[in-house]
Amino acid sequence: MANFDEELDASGLNCPLPILRAKKALGTLESGKVLHIIATDPGSVKDFEAFAKQTGNELIESKEVGGKYEFLIKKA
Repeated sequence: MANFDEELDASGLNCPLPILRAKKALGTLESGKVLHIIATDPGSVKDFEAFAKQTGNELIESKEVGGKYEFLIKKA
């Protein structure tokens, strides 16, 4: 897992809460900083892909580890 500046644990939350929490967390980060998100909702994989495209932020990594989904998003 690459380096990140802030972590958001959205485990146990269902759509759209992980996205909303990520949006809020990214709002506090400076451009170029990386947010690491942990989610348990399988739908979050497609959600974060769409979120990155819509917002212009870069989805650096998306993977599943033991039933949890991890994402790295770099703020535009």
